[in-house]
Amino acid sequence: MYRSTIFVVLVFKLLAGYTAQAAERIAVLDFELNDLTSLPYTPEERRRTASFRPLLEQALKRTGDYEMVRVDAEDQAAADAGLGYLFRFPELAARLGEQAGADWVVVGRHSKPSFLFSYLIANLVDVKNRALAAGYAIELKGSHEKGKRPAEPHSQD
Repeated sequence: MYRSTIFVVLVFKLLAGYTAQAAERIAVLDFELNDLTSLPYTPEERRRTASFRPLLEQALKRTGDYEMVRVDAEDQAAADAGLGYLFRFPELAARLGEQAGADWVVVGRHSKPSFLFSYLIANLVDVKNRALAAGYAIELKGSHEKGKRPAEPHSQD
């Protein structure tokens, strides 16, 4: 998981580098789970999905170039009209980011079509332009239990 998070941070830095200023303000929204398996939305999978936002925030903080901005969970829930709504409408995610004082908003999704693999998908929204700046997808394969090495990430734009 750590390597996948670092990969996402590096991609963010490469694609958002053209606007590099000191302390870009980023709001990372809670990742949503889209579980399409025959045993969907287990407590373990919900906990796993809930861990992605803090991991991404920690990785971004370690780079020293970003300031994390919190979006209130109630505000996110009120703006989210259903599964994938904020993910599909970057202008609404930008509004949340603007209210929180962010320059960028990361809208994430954990899509699990199988027990064998899943995808971390993140949209980077430019708050000023109210538009999608970039989209990222990383495929996760195999066991992600503590102590086990995660699969190599693959980016898709």
